[in-house]
This record gives sequence, structure tokens and C-alpha cells, in this order.
Amino acid sequence: MFFDDFFRALGQLGDRRFRKVLWKGLGLTVGLLIAITWGMTTLVGFLVPDVMTLPFVGEISFVGGLAMGLAALVMVILSAVLMVPVAGAFTGLFLDEVADAVEARHYPHLAPNAEQPLTEAIRESLGFFGVIVGVNLVALILFFFVGPFAPILFWAVNGYLLGREYFVMAAMRRMERKEANALRSRNTLQIWIAGTFMAIPLSIPLVNLIVPILGAATFTHMFHRLARS
Repeated sequence: MFFDDFFRALGQLGDRRFRKVLWKGLGLTVGLLIAITWGMTTLVGFLVPDVMTLPFVGEISFVGGLAMGLAALVMVILSAVLMVPVAGAFTGLFLDEVADAVEARHYPHLAPNAEQPLTEAIRESLGFFGVIVGVNLVALILFFFVGPFAPILFWAVNGYLLGREYFVMAAMRRMERKEANALRSRNTLQIWIAGTFMAIPLSIPLVNLIVPILGAATFTHMFHRLARS
């Protein structure tokens, strides 16, 4: 069952290869957000003059510094909001390494999996990121109408997305996309429930950063279990 898959993945969380994927995703995320923040503050500093003359007020000498400070503050807030989805997108580039680690430890009889081309990994990761952002924007609008049921909606929507994407990712390492989608369709409810359990930690700061890794490992186990049955 799903809980067996989850606890087997959880037991491998200290694996050096898992930590390597986590640090690569976080490093790229922090680097990108710092670069964007620097670029935005520099652009604002270039566009807004240091001194501005206003009618009835006169000359104001701190406009440029104030504008750069506000731009930096806005970017810090946006960075806090975007940290998880951006980290998830970057980590998604390396989730094949997580699946490799799981199969090497728990399924050593399998033949080595062909390495996924970087361009394909980028395309899959960006596609998943776009779907997550788009659907959650729609869910955000619906939150205003469902009141106290908003968290349940959040978990259900993301659970479906996470389950679908992680399962197909794991399955396509060993079969064609058409077969992977067919296997997913035959087990939709189980995969959705498992994805929902993965979505719940997305609401917990810091813990949500390991969800992509834990999800990839869990669904790798789930794929092999369902494929055998």
C-alpha cells in the first residue's frame, strides 16, 4: 500500500544522493532569486533619479534610495512566496537521480536506466511548474468561495497534480508514456490519495522543500509495486 511506499522512501531520506539533489535545487533557487533581486533594484536605481522636484514640495533627495529599498523589500516578499515552486522546478531537473538512488538500493536486479537528456528534463520540469502555478492560481480564486474548506481544496488540487506527474515520471523510466498513462489511469484513485498526502507538507515551511524528493522516491516505489501487480 501507499504507506509502505512512503515509509520506504522516508527511510532513505538521509541518502547522500538525496541530499545532493536537495542542495543543487536550493542552490540554483537562491542564486536565481538573488540575481533577480539585484537586477530589479539596479533597474529601479537606473530609472528613478536620486533627486526629484515636486510641485509645492520642492527638491527631494532620497527618492532613488527609497525606490531601491522598496524594490528590494518587494523582491524579498516575492522570493519567500516563490521559494517553494521555484525550488520544486529546479529540483525537478534532478529527480531522475532520486529514482536512480531508490532503484539502486531497493531494486538492484533492474538494468541501468538510460539517462534522461537535460533538454527533456528541463521541458518536463517547466511543464510541471507551469501546470502547478496555473492550477493553483485558479484554486486561489476559488478559495474566496469555499471558506474553511480552502486547505482541503489546496490539498486535493495539488494532490492530483503531484500524483499524476510523479507517477508518470517514475513510470516513464521503464515504459513508454502511453503505457505509463494507462497504468496511471487504472490506479487513479490510489495515486490521487498518495499525491494528496504529498501535498499536505506543502503547507509547512521548510518541510515543503523536501516534498519533490520524497515524492519522487515514494512514487518510484509505487510504480514498481503497481507494475508487478
